[in-house]
Amino acid sequence: MPNFLNNLLNRDEDEELDLEFDLADPESGCFELPPDRADNQVLAVWGSPSSGKTIMSVKIARYIASQKKNVILVLADMSAPLLPFICPPSDLEAELSMGNILGAAHVTETLIKQNAILHRKNEYLTMLGMLKGENAFTYPPYTETQAKELLAELRKMADYIIIDCTSNITGDVLSAVSLIESDAVLRLVSCDLKSISYLSSQLPLLLDNKFNANKQYKAASNIDDFQADDNIEQVVGGVSFKIPHSDEVYRQFLTGNLFAGLSDKSSKDFRKAVAKIANEVFEL
Repeated sequence: MPNFLNNLLNRDEDEELDLEFDLADPESGCFELPPDRADNQVLAVWGSPSSGKTIMSVKIARYIASQKKNVILVLADMSAPLLPFICPPSDLEAELSMGNILGAAHVTETLIKQNAILHRKNEYLTMLGMLKGENAFTYPPYTETQAKELLAELRKMADYIIIDCTSNITGDVLSAVSLIESDAVLRLVSCDLKSISYLSSQLPLLLDNKFNANKQYKAASNIDDFQADDNIEQVVGGVSFKIPHSDEVYRQFLTGNLFAGLSDKSSKDFRKAVAKIANEVFEL
């Protein structure tokens, strides 16, 4: 296990780490989500590869901004920068890099504002992310200290923060810290065996008390019409949300315009799912 994750999971020297869980039903001991969600401010979106993490992060952030509430979208991926395929460059006030923030000795509000990306068409939306061509080695390495400082400062700056985490939490400091420090986690899984296999391999980490399984909302993602409810339950198990496939959303993904609105009648159920998640997590 990488040192940074080992340190995160053992932050309290006197606290014993217990990763044991029931292999037959690893989530059988989890409590239901607490009913009081009024104070939720930070949502981390995590899931298996290609489960729709970025799509849902963008759509939830867009929905919150449409309610005239300030939201910051953090795009954590440093291996495949996301800005080039979620939004046309012409919609951005300026292209600035999150690497300048995390690469600093300490993260401050001023530093964040200097490198925040504003959306021309929505005054309530701000983004942080890496730029096209950048990677984890473009800037000085950062530690969990800078990641925690970033989240702490963001809490002071906006009503809501959405963090699009990478799937590999053992190799991404910002994603791991976000999953631990967030108020809620939207945990996505596609309705296929590969996605289920990946999720199963990560459960020993995700169910550790540092990650707090009680705050994780489970969601089945990208459900096709041919996948009946009983089939979804059989493959994925019990979930809080079911997110249907949308051809319109997929076209937006292919053309790099995920902040665009959804007008097709076939996207009605997808729009409802986004609204339901945002309202359930944040009580908008």
